[in-house]
Amino acid sequence: MKTKIHPLADYVVAQNEEPATRTLTGIYLPENSAQKSQVAKVLSVGKDVKNVKVGDRIIHKGYASTEIKMSGEEFILVKEEDIIATVN
Repeated sequence: MKTKIHPLADYVVAQNEEPATRTLTGIYLPENSAQKSQVAKVLSVGKDVKNVKVGDRIIHKGYASTEIKMSGEEFILVKEEDIIATVN
């Protein structure tokens, strides 16, 4: 997916994955108890980003991102230093 948001410096544009709707044992979770996902897919990176690339799945600090809604889709902007890990 191509985004129209082009991050500057060490910022990353990503899209959070949908939170789980059931547990590993099959129990369905009510919508109001679902936590906001901290796993996201990288859509675009700024020129100073060194450790992640477009297409990577990342884990980021939950409250360190800026949420943006464009054309009915939700995106996050997060600084590279607030990315905790990549997910394989």
